[in-house]
Amino acid sequence: MDWSASLHGLVGGILIGLSATWLMGSLGRIAGISGILSGLAFERPKGDSAWRLTFLLGLISGPLLVMALGGGLGNVVGEAGVDATGAVIGAPAGGVGLMIVAGLLVGLGTGIGSGCTSGHGVCGLSRLSARSLVATLTFLVMAMVTVYGVRHLLGGGA
Repeated sequence: MDWSASLHGLVGGILIGLSATWLMGSLGRIAGISGILSGLAFERPKGDSAWRLTFLLGLISGPLLVMALGGGLGNVVGEAGVDATGAVIGAPAGGVGLMIVAGLLVGLGTGIGSGCTSGHGVCGLSRLSARSLVATLTFLVMAMVTVYGVRHLLGGGA
């Protein structure tokens, strides 16, 4: 077992929980990324653009800071598929076009599901929301079905 990776996951989870708690306690807002992004991009400014932008910049700048301090890509395969670190997450197999389509479909799904895994899975479950439990279970089951379909029915993946 890689204790370093486990420790990183534990620290990351604690930081996510603390940030969600801070956002709920200080602003009364749920730390759902899709809601934060859509509120910034599509809704008329209601005086809450600053915290939304700061939150999103924190999501982007955190990993960039870790990389700048020598943390690399973590357990993701690096440039040109080079795997000198024992990475467990491979390079994207479908190319940029497929990633864009997948991202748009995820965005559509978050709109239909009234939220994403961060809003339902982290914040909703901690508030004992039945709707969030159903949404999170749906996310997990569909992820398993997708992996099974891609790996075993379409012959892709590892």
